[in-house]
Amino acid sequence: MQHLAEVQERRTSADVVFDYLYEQISSLDLMPGDKISEAEIASKFGVSRQPVRDAFSRLGNLDLLLIRPQKATVVKKFSLDAIMSARFVRLSVELEVLQRALDAWDGSLLSKFEDSLALQHKAYKAEDVDEFHAQDYQFHKLLCRAANSDFAFGIIQKNKAVVDRLCVLSLTADDGMQALIKDHETLIEQMKSGDCEGLRATIRQHLSRLDGTIDDIYKKHAEFFES
Repeated sequence: MQHLAEVQERRTSADVVFDYLYEQISSLDLMPGDKISEAEIASKFGVSRQPVRDAFSRLGNLDLLLIRPQKATVVKKFSLDAIMSARFVRLSVELEVLQRALDAWDGSLLSKFEDSLALQHKAYKAEDVDEFHAQDYQFHKLLCRAANSDFAFGIIQKNKAVVDRLCVLSLTADDGMQALIKDHETLIEQMKSGDCEGLRATIRQHLSRLDGTIDDIYKKHAEFFES
């Protein structure tokens, strides 16, 4: 474990703990229902409990932790209602982002999109789910930049956090990564050709690819979901 003193000064102890726990939760190293000890995390990082509490609070605000006074903090179980709400908001935002990106498209970011796609292909070939997940994240952030709407990614990020754990499971099944790369490539081709209706259809398909995974996990592991 890298000592906190070696981390860039601009990052606080709470940031380091938050990033670590967010990755553990979103990658399913910590499963829904797992307990997390404030004291153990503080000891692991060699910090006081306050930055750990701050990190826990931020994760709670993202609906990833259930913080119960005088009781153990646990990784939040999946909520079908929260998933439906988050996906509705994300689709609405992404549709607007693509419209704005199309209106503003001048090709200046094409090389960056091509670099992003190359990194996605590399992660796919290496079967590196974590790296692909990170590159998928950056691709959608780049779409917001192309739309001159960087602020929109904050909304996408917040709603994406609700389903990130399920995304990890979908990427490991039936060439999930390959399907998403193809969607990304199609989006850029449609952007270049000015195909507005095509863009809307592709992003709807892209964001619906999780449907089967959600249904499958719910049937096989109902214990991961809130009752």
